Amino acid sequence: MNSLDVARWQFAITTVYHFIFVPLTIGLSFLVAGMQTAWVRTGNEKYRRMTKFWGKLFLINFAMGVVTGIVQEFQFGMNWSDYSSFVGDIFGAPLAIEGLLAFFLESTFLGLWIFGWDRLPKRLHLATIWIASIGTVLSAYFILAANSWMQHPVGYRVNPATGRAELTDFGAVLTNSTAIGAFTHTITACFVTAGMFVVGISAWHLHKKRSTEVFRPSMKLALITVLIGSVGVIFTGDVQARLMTEQQPMKMAAAEALYDTVAPASFSLFTIGSLDGKEEKFSIRIPRILSFMATGSFDGEVEGINDLQAQAVQQYGPGEYRPNIPVTYWTFRFMIGFGILCLLISIVGLWLFRRGRTPRARWFTIAALAGISLPFLANSVGWIFTEMGRQPWSVFGVLTTADSVSPTVSVGSVLTSLIVFTVLYGVLAVVDGILMVRYAKAGPTPPEQSAEDESEPRPAVFAY
Repeated sequence: MNSLDVARWQFAITTVYHFIFVPLTIGLSFLVAGMQTAWVRTGNEKYRRMTKFWGKLFLINFAMGVVTGIVQEFQFGMNWSDYSSFVGDIFGAPLAIEGLLAFFLESTFLGLWIFGWDRLPKRLHLATIWIASIGTVLSAYFILAANSWMQHPVGYRVNPATGRAELTDFGAVLTNSTAIGAFTHTITACFVTAGMFVVGISAWHLHKKRSTEVFRPSMKLALITVLIGSVGVIFTGDVQARLMTEQQPMKMAAAEALYDTVAPASFSLFTIGSLDGKEEKFSIRIPRILSFMATGSFDGEVEGINDLQAQAVQQYGPGEYRPNIPVTYWTFRFMIGFGILCLLISIVGLWLFRRGRTPRARWFTIAALAGISLPFLANSVGWIFTEMGRQPWSVFGVLTTADSVSPTVSVGSVLTSLIVFTVLYGVLAVVDGILMVRYAKAGPTPPEQSAEDESEPRPAVFAY
């Protein structure tokens, strides 16, 4: 074990943990904003109760996301100083804008939303949650632009005098095709995540026959959101697969464990290989599907790992340019599989709503509750695939991960921080789980008197 391995484990653990909260925050913010819009437009009390209930869970999740996200930026200077020194001029720009513009936008207006209930005019108060929601999307875009530059570096040059990458075209960084593809794929996944979260909790309450007037419309809205979001994930994932084939062909070959260049290429549903992942023993395949995913043609040629390894050696010099094949192969399939299950649950759920019915069957409740975990798992394995498939590069074709780690930080120091952060995040996970379960089971508050009919003004206090 060396400092590089431990630093990679630490960044992986903290990043995957932080990203548990991000998609739910983004997707749920828009669902809550939509619910409040329905209340403002109709005056129906059930929409106000929906907004309050789901808004409470949204705020708990948002707070946890902020706490866990702070650690991410410190790691660049702590464990990855050579990376920070080399790409800081480029990588820091979108992150700075995210912090100074997007995060302050969402946090400021979210504060106004929290404390503005019954203090601000209805429409002005509604605007605050919409602006906060837009802030979450902008925040995601700038962060994805920074990550996408690592996947497909554009708009830069390496200064031979300083040995550092310098920004030459910030517009190219923000309009990077990889960033646009990753953003659309991520945002649609956020709506699936939030939708499945609402579906699962609503299904439990409907099965218990509690607050049907709140959870029936909540579930129907969420099922439609999951359906549309899942279709969006499929289409944006298709675009990303072709970008990946063009920009990082080794990642695409690793996703299929395809060692030899073939045309047309089949897609394997299940494969058993050697322990080192370098040889296929048994596979169940669908003909021509990989060719279509990679090239848009059922007869397209897909380059294999062996040919790509030889090309990389010729271009970059001797070295191992193959990622961990078993990890990339299975995370790619788990990502797709979990996503398809979300789509199936949404279709079945909407079918159960036909002719004014309310889904209360025990089997569907169990499926919906289990389904809450599906998009979180898909998001996590999707990011593991994205980052592991890029190895051995931290900046593809420019800077290796081995050259990015802090040279003076000892294994003991990194291991200590890894243990501390892992234990701390474990405690936070327990706290978050207890809070979410407690408030989710409690259900919405009883119908309350409209603010316009209250004789005494309410103080500006925390509304939750």
